[in-house]
Amino acid sequence: MDISEAQEQVDIWIKKYGVRYFSELTNMAILTEEVGELARVMARTYGDQSFKKEEEGLKLADEMADVMWVLICLANQTGVDLNDAFLKNMEKKTLRDKERHKNNKKLI
Repeated sequence: MDISEAQEQVDIWIKKYGVRYFSELTNMAILTEEVGELARVMARTYGDQSFKKEEEGLKLADEMADVMWVLICLANQTGVDLNDAFLKNMEKKTLRDKERHKNNKKLI
């Protein structure tokens, strides 16, 4: 599935099961919450914190998918074609950073 197909699938799901999209501001708040949940799993999996008993079932992939879901909702409701935006962003990064990281002594 490509990004455009994911956007279409989310839109179909929202119309079939979700009644309507939450407002953009609500979805922005939910996105922030989901990123926080992803950060919690990252901190406990790769950082110094351990999982609390009630957190033991949290999965990194599921938290990443939650972030992606809400981001796709925001894109759909604001008219952003994420596939096109991603390709343009890759081009921008390539033009801007094609030598930058290679010349960063901290990365060598």
